[in-house]
Amino acid sequence: MLDLRIQQHFIDSADLHYQVADGLAKPVDAAVQAVLACVTGGGKVLTAGLGASAGLAQYLAGLLVGGFERERPGLSAMALSADAQMVTLWPEDEALAHQVRALGHTGDVLFLISAHGAENAMVQAVQAAHEREMSVVALTGHQGGALARQLRETDVHVCVPHERVARIREVQQLVLHCLCDGIDTQLLGEQESY
Repeated sequence: MLDLRIQQHFIDSADLHYQVADGLAKPVDAAVQAVLACVTGGGKVLTAGLGASAGLAQYLAGLLVGGFERERPGLSAMALSADAQMVTLWPEDEALAHQVRALGHTGDVLFLISAHGAENAMVQAVQAAHEREMSVVALTGHQGGALARQLRETDVHVCVPHERVARIREVQQLVLHCLCDGIDTQLLGEQESY
């Protein structure tokens, strides 16, 4: 009985990936260009998310520093902490913004990941990044919520237009892989497909 339900998950995920491929190509390309301009200009990428999105943010930082599918020098990136110890140092929802102010500089990129973009901590982090003259790349779901409304024209919004969080996160992970592949292609040139 569960096998049909499991198969439906695969079908639903594949359908969504196919539906959003065309619409996400341009914003993902813009995210590649923003990150590439940052790291080749001597800046760093600060990644952040809350809850499960913090795991994706840490994953992205690891791919940027450690490499994706090819050998290359590490890129300057770090995941901001959303753990309990860091969060208790400041009033609610301000931990990420404090870290952005402490670690971010002009020319850096703040890369935020959220399934829906409604978290106040994310909104405050965007404001802090703008204060530091940083660019923001926001990878969201739904319509991007309050987070998307804080973005400037020079920022990048990659939005997975779906309501179900599991499906959003599946596409977000593929977006991170596309981002890293795009960066590697720009830095190292084309490589034959596997």
